[in-house]
Amino acid sequence: MIDPMNAIPKITSLKVVPVAGYDSMLLTLSGAHAPLFTRNIIIVTDDAGNEGIGEIHGGDDISKMLASYESIIVGRPLSEYRGILNDVRKNGWRAANDSGQGLQELDLSNLKFVVHAEAALECALLDLYGKFVNLPMCDIIGEGRQRDSVEMLGYLFYIADANKTDLNYIHDDDDSDAWGKVRRQETLTPEGIVAQAKAAQERYGFKCFKLKGGVLEGKEEMKAVKALHEAFPEARINLDPNGAWSLNEAIALTKEYGDALTYAEDPCGPENGFSGREIMSFYKNATNKPVATNMIATDWQQIYPSLMMKSVDIILADPHFWGIEGSLRVASILNDWGLTWGSHSNNHFDITLALYAQVSAAAPGNITPIDTHFIWQDGQQLCDDALQIRDGHIAIPNRPGLGININHEKLEKAHQQYLTLKHHDRDDAMAMQYLIPGWQFDSKKPTLVR
Repeated sequence: MIDPMNAIPKITSLKVVPVAGYDSMLLTLSGAHAPLFTRNIIIVTDDAGNEGIGEIHGGDDISKMLASYESIIVGRPLSEYRGILNDVRKNGWRAANDSGQGLQELDLSNLKFVVHAEAALECALLDLYGKFVNLPMCDIIGEGRQRDSVEMLGYLFYIADANKTDLNYIHDDDDSDAWGKVRRQETLTPEGIVAQAKAAQERYGFKCFKLKGGVLEGKEEMKAVKALHEAFPEARINLDPNGAWSLNEAIALTKEYGDALTYAEDPCGPENGFSGREIMSFYKNATNKPVATNMIATDWQQIYPSLMMKSVDIILADPHFWGIEGSLRVASILNDWGLTWGSHSNNHFDITLALYAQVSAAAPGNITPIDTHFIWQDGQQLCDDALQIRDGHIAIPNRPGLGININHEKLEKAHQQYLTLKHHDRDDAMAMQYLIPGWQFDSKKPTLVR
């Protein structure tokens, strides 16, 4: 009799490869994106000769967490992936000052505590498992496949003039179309944002857009929302100022410009002793405007009061914050309660793009179009068979696991880029200080309002 356990591949190695990629000087409440962003790539191999890959946020602490998993997982069969994840959560290395604090005020120094490093391992293991059973990841996670393609949104940003710095920002890297040009140019006006949206739509076919706010005065940002609505009257338009506005300002702006806004993402945050969850509940009561968040409900303790106070309608449950199965558990709860699931995005390569597509394909209910920064990194793919955004959607390929395979030469090139950096954690204040000397993050002051 054949022992079925002998037919199940066993894990033979884990490799962590920190990488860096080019970025534009994108503006957010936390400052300006640096010329290079960092990520951690994880590669898990099995004795069947397959590789499983995952990607997650950059930084030395996250690299160390991922590396600590190797001794826990090597030699174990893929069928134990749930137990493996439990073991790394209990026994993997964690920073001593890890508070697990959420992002209620977008303090990027806490981002590494919101990110669950084991989510990258979960991705790699499920990639391997999908290859073992010859099924796409979306067919083996959560409640199984819910859709064959996933709608993505066009993520728009105000952009600073990188020529005002001596930093090595990328430029003239892509003149193939309007998008390749505008994504590296200064953009601070409603007209510029509309031009950006039109260029992104021309290349990717987006039907929905999100503008990252928290940069200019709220009224100026809402003028851009109005201009987008006039240019794309059928599109869903969303603005995300990351809680920079006061409650009264958010209410006033919504009442004046709200018809142009499909929903608001974190329009206001903690103030006057009230938590962000309470303030968002007050906002919803005053405006009846649907609210999304990736700041006040980033873990299970936070989600309970958020839902009980009816603070949110849409939870952007990034698999990097929740884990893959955790994110899909959120989707199931929201669907059962008549609410909406989506996913938040950070700077990322094409491995995360594939993960977003696979997880979103398995999310039950009427989900919102999915965030992605990838259009700002397009052209730096680490995989030869990277997924594509066409007609505003990503179609799930008929390939097992994530549906992509790493190109080791491209990976090594991105790693060598990483080695040029002195600091590996995200720091958006550094670049901003070229524009405004002494600039410091203030959760209630938009970036250029000083």
